[in-house]
Amino acid sequence: MSKSPFDHLRRALTHGATTPELDGVRADLDRAERCGLAEVVYCQGKTPDAVLSACRRLLTRNSQVLATRCTPEMAEQVGVALRDDGFEIRFETGTLVVRDPHAPAPDAAGSIGILTAGTSDWPAASVAKLVAQSAGCTVHVFQDCGVAGLHRLVEPLEALIEADVAAIIVAAGMDGVLPSVVAGLIDIPVIGLPTSTGYGHGGSGEGALTTMLQACAPGVAVVNIDNGVGAGAMAALIAKRVNRG
Repeated sequence: MSKSPFDHLRRALTHGATTPELDGVRADLDRAERCGLAEVVYCQGKTPDAVLSACRRLLTRNSQVLATRCTPEMAEQVGVALRDDGFEIRFETGTLVVRDPHAPAPDAAGSIGILTAGTSDWPAASVAKLVAQSAGCTVHVFQDCGVAGLHRLVEPLEALIEADVAAIIVAAGMDGVLPSVVAGLIDIPVIGLPTSTGYGHGGSGEGALTTMLQACAPGVAVVNIDNGVGAGAMAALIAKRVNRG
């Protein structure tokens, strides 16, 4: 009998929780096996000890762990401890990347593209990139392709079509119209990532989110404001499924 993705859930429901709480965190050690993507640690609101505990436990089952919404101070404190454990540490735009240097690279999982309307949209887009890369995806990134200078979009889209990417994440703030424009030009799934960049009313991402939800071009899915994790995960799962096919 083939293994079911619900075996772990059946065991937990029958015999009780199999993951104890440590430092207020109950790490989901089986998520990568069950869902194809490892748990990402959300640092905001957690103590450094809680983040460190979560990372250590996840690293017992995963070769790499991401910790998002991490301050430089927390990254330094947690990173020192994990370096002492023998792990490689990288800190990129608020995301701590922890990797076992002795573990093999993840299996190749196809390729995705990322477009940003402006350079200010990169912090959210960079999280999407890291999530997709952690799943084994090759990520092609093109920044500053917004509709204020639509001619800048031509070469990046041609390159992504040539690369035969499985999905494209389009990060945009302000009016947030770029995902609809992209989806109206190509036959590749588009994931709209609204970002909290802009001025005044609606400038915290609400305007971009509303525009993307009202996209007139078909083929656009939308994640929440600044949710790079969700965008990267969706794109990676699409790429993994395409690559498997």
